Amino acid sequence: MGGEICPQCCGEQRENTIDCPASCEHLREARLRETPPPVNEADIPNRDIQLSEQFIREHEPVVFALAVALRRAMEEQHAVDFDAREAVAALIRTYRTLESGLIYETHPTNPYAAGIVDGLKSAVERLRKGLEQEAGMPVLRDADVLGVLVFLERLERQHNNGRRRGRAFLDFLRLYLPEATPEPSRQPAVIL
Repeated sequence: MGGEICPQCCGEQRENTIDCPASCEHLREARLRETPPPVNEADIPNRDIQLSEQFIREHEPVVFALAVALRRAMEEQHAVDFDAREAVAALIRTYRTLESGLIYETHPTNPYAAGIVDGLKSAVERLRKGLEQEAGMPVLRDADVLGVLVFLERLERQHNNGRRRGRAFLDFLRLYLPEATPEPSRQPAVIL
């Protein structure tokens, strides 16, 4: 805000009406103490897609590459967690239609979410080409990308603090993904 704010206003308005910078010491301190709202099982989208621990382990390079791409796209767009939620949901709808044999791209009208979609689509293509070059054949299936996107969607729901301008999920990605990461095409190949 560029000025003083009382503790009560900070606590009540933080990431709701105030767009708090990630560098704010009070926001960082609050992140250590806050717990995201519980996720109701009925509210989890795409429950029909089963994700096992084995799936995540086998596709770890893809999960890592797309999580890094999501973090970078959110940072480039100056997006909040709900923009990421909208973007990932749109891509999931696109990949679901691909599985049915139709080609229909869902593109959000929200410009922040649309920018994230574009960043993730570029990352998927780079990853697909890199893995194909290493293996000598196409190895990244649309169904696998869909599974990873659903995993990221569930991760976002788990770490979203529910505030309109919240970036708790983005902070989670920043915390667990190293700053200097290899290009997705340089990830180790996994035969999927």
